[in-house]
Amino acid sequence: MSEKNKTLAHRFHMDILVEGKLDVADEILSSDFVAHAPVPPEFTKGPEGFKKWATALRTGIPDIWVKHYETIAKGDLVMIRWDGGGTHTGNLMGVPASGNSVTVTGIDLFRIEGGKIAELWQEQDMLGMMQQIGALPAPE
Repeated sequence: MSEKNKTLAHRFHMDILVEGKLDVADEILSSDFVAHAPVPPEFTKGPEGFKKWATALRTGIPDIWVKHYETIAKGDLVMIRWDGGGTHTGNLMGVPASGNSVTVTGIDLFRIEGGKIAELWQEQDMLGMMQQIGALPAPE
């Protein structure tokens, strides 16, 4: 079961975010999927919410990439330490394109239920990302 759960979590990043295969959300996310993440509320519920989130990211950073470092599975939980990034060439949730390269680090914890991802808890360096795209001033 652990390997199947790891595969689901891997597909969340690689298939949906990196490859832009939004239909995969319907396949791997439960209908009542909930994301506990630093994103607008409309992105946090169900496969449709995550498709909106993925679309917003891919609009702002069309060349998005994700790299996994550690993946740990225990029972119904999968944790991935990752980094990701790309070039901010489009509007990213109201922030106009800066042309800047961005790299963000994060940790995702997925809960699997019935062979689908039911919940996500995500911690990522949102402050660093906002500074890199010019939405907030960088420290002096």
